[in-house]
Amino acid sequence: MKLQIDALDAGGRGVARNAEGKVAFVEGALPGETVEATLLERGRSFDRMRAEAVLEESAGRRAPRCAFFGACGGCATQHADARTQVAAKQRGLEDCLARIGKVRPEAMLAPVYGEEWGYRRRARLSVRFVARKGGALVGFRERRSTYVADMTSCEVLPRSISDLIPALRALVSRLAARSRLPQIEVAVGDESAALVFRHLDELGEDDQAMLREFAQASGVRVWLQSGGPESARPLEPAQGEPLWYALPEFGVRIRFLPTDFTQVNQGVNRVLVSRALRLLDPRPGERIAELFCGLGNFSLPIARSGAQVVGFEGNAGLVERARENAAANALAARFEVADLTKGEFIAHGPFDKLLLDPPREGAIEAVKALPQDGPRRIVYVSCDPATLARDAAILVNVKGMRLAAAGVVNMFPHTAHVESIALFEKNG
Repeated sequence: MKLQIDALDAGGRGVARNAEGKVAFVEGALPGETVEATLLERGRSFDRMRAEAVLEESAGRRAPRCAFFGACGGCATQHADARTQVAAKQRGLEDCLARIGKVRPEAMLAPVYGEEWGYRRRARLSVRFVARKGGALVGFRERRSTYVADMTSCEVLPRSISDLIPALRALVSRLAARSRLPQIEVAVGDESAALVFRHLDELGEDDQAMLREFAQASGVRVWLQSGGPESARPLEPAQGEPLWYALPEFGVRIRFLPTDFTQVNQGVNRVLVSRALRLLDPRPGERIAELFCGLGNFSLPIARSGAQVVGFEGNAGLVERARENAAANALAARFEVADLTKGEFIAHGPFDKLLLDPPREGAIEAVKALPQDGPRRIVYVSCDPATLARDAAILVNVKGMRLAAAGVVNMFPHTAHVESIALFEKNG
């Protein structure tokens, strides 16, 4: 059917209404376009469709750079230019704040852009041996499928990793354990990279020998993971040294293990940290807490300002490495293990200011635990605008703060993931 596209949804699909007024989400369509679309799935309140022909094209449309775009589910919006992608994410953030949180920022921050290609320093590549495909597949999953995309390169991975995909396919195909190796995790630092091979059975000597040969030929470190993240070990002890990334503006270098959480886009992360600290405005002598501090991505730059910083994190391994990073950078920052779902950080207060960087689930219990006379300024970094909006409602309507500013950070170009940042301040 012929449809006029009005907007782009959070999943990178065009939004339209058919002749009966029913909402349709249209893959491959952009705002302002007229398309011919076919039905993929009929729902009670909306239909899922795919654009088969673009009759009137948006000025924001461009040719996808990746040969596997459309089949591979790793990207959703390569057919849209950066401005179109970011505008849709900004509208999504504003909509969530208004609809879920019933709040409106006093100012919208200018969006943060960054490198669009080769940016993805963290990735989880699926692996599957498929005899009829001639061997192993290594890559992201297909769109709308659990199958692994038949891909030989990736435009959002660093070139050094993308170029290894054919070699990884050949390597896995030769392994005796090829059917018991479900994923390879990618972790890239400023000067080196690691691949973590998840294996369900113990690897034999021949398989380990082939992995050693691959590591030597490719220059990447090979790690093995037999269970959860804590089970990850380097194949060779000499390759067990942590990776690292730098925040040059603050004179900080952060070391991490391949299974530790780090931001996907290091170039954008540098800008994000800079913006967060400008909004927080740490001063010497102030007591500042970071919740969900991880390795110290924000805490260590805050400590550079002379503020008294305490970082709280539920993962004891991350806290240990955050302490090591503080010592290595000669910074006086404290790091404590705390269950942030129970507000355990409150006992270490009071704090003048607070920085939050929670997972997708948000920080609902942490913000509920804040005292009414709590921090006068909060910077909230979020990877899910819906949970940010939910938590913003508490900060504004219960804790007596105002949402001074908010904006998006394009941490994940070509995907539907939205990173955002918000500034809350005490009234009066």
